[in-house]
Amino acid sequence: MSEQASLSKSKYQVGLIGVGVMGEALISGLVSSRFPKAQIVFTEKRADRAREISSKYGAREVDLTELAKSSDVILLVVKPQDLEQLLVSIGADLNKSATLVSFAAGKTTDFVSEIVGSNISIIRVMPNTPTLIGLGMAAISLGKSVNTEQAQFVSAFLATCGKVISIEEKLQDAVTALSGSGPAYFFAFVEEMIKSGISLGLSKDQATTLAIQTMAGSAAMLEQSGKSATTLRENVTSPNGTTAAALKVFSEANLGEIVTKAMTAARDRSQELA
Repeated sequence: MSEQASLSKSKYQVGLIGVGVMGEALISGLVSSRFPKAQIVFTEKRADRAREISSKYGAREVDLTELAKSSDVILLVVKPQDLEQLLVSIGADLNKSATLVSFAAGKTTDFVSEIVGSNISIIRVMPNTPTLIGLGMAAISLGKSVNTEQAQFVSAFLATCGKVISIEEKLQDAVTALSGSGPAYFFAFVEEMIKSGISLGLSKDQATTLAIQTMAGSAAMLEQSGKSATTLRENVTSPNGTTAAALKVFSEANLGEIVTKAMTAARDRSQELA
């Protein structure tokens, strides 16, 4: 049975706490996979936002207590600093067979378990923002009480929004540094390419189009060619050519060291949030 077919026949009720851009992306993924709309509930403090989500996706707004009691899978799409208070508020009302899926950076499954109890199944997820367009990257780690059916369901619905890998939880901080924060590194580099293109005489529109298509095409080539980034880089770099001149500048500026230092800082901050 395909993942989409299995989701369309699922009996789970899914509750979302947090329907910002990431929460909405997850609802969109569920709906696009034919998961029953009647089995999606959410909480939202802003009345206008609640109406927007209900109208757009057919999901039903409920209060926090009802969501906790009735949901088989609860997606906690909240900021790390808000997670503890939320867990305390719903802990007593949780369906004891429920699966909690935490998207809060840095917060471990043990952290969640200590608040809601060891009998509750907990899955930790690190997504990234391309989830919003169905091209996300999610890494999941399973808590001690998670069974195969629960793990398969969460993996299947995350796959509707991109790619999914399962990792040991001790590697989640590294994932945060690479794919969780990674889109921002990419956007920052594109920003600088556009600025440099403009300084070299291109118009803003020209530089933007050139930079975006170059990055999009290169990413697709990397994914589809089956070749490593190293091989593709070497293929584009003629000895003593223009690309070699540019790469020499990157090398002299210790690009590799800069990237490692930046990712280590992101990893360390993720650990601090635990």
